[in-house]
Amino acid sequence: MGGHCTDRPGPAPPTCLNAANRLSFTGPEGHMSSELDHAQTIRRLAELRQEHRDLDAAIERLGLDPTADHLQLRRLKKRKLMIKDCVTRLESLLIPDLDA
Repeated sequence: MGGHCTDRPGPAPPTCLNAANRLSFTGPEGHMSSELDHAQTIRRLAELRQEHRDLDAAIERLGLDPTADHLQLRRLKKRKLMIKDCVTRLESLLIPDLDA
């Protein structure tokens, strides 16, 4: 199926987008477009960080269970990594561009 996960059960992949489904939080010059976008980015970062912590705890619990579903464990680890990537991308949006 070309490597797509759309036919697999489970939670939807994490999104770095905010509730308004904006593709980025930057304006045409690459700067934050408004204080509202900045606040939305910070809120989304907090949500993603909390989900990352929750997944970390779930992965640790499953890792201690010898009867745990190893496929489920791998999926949780993959989701945790995708969330970490989103966090990194959003954090980079909060760093102001410095003209050299």
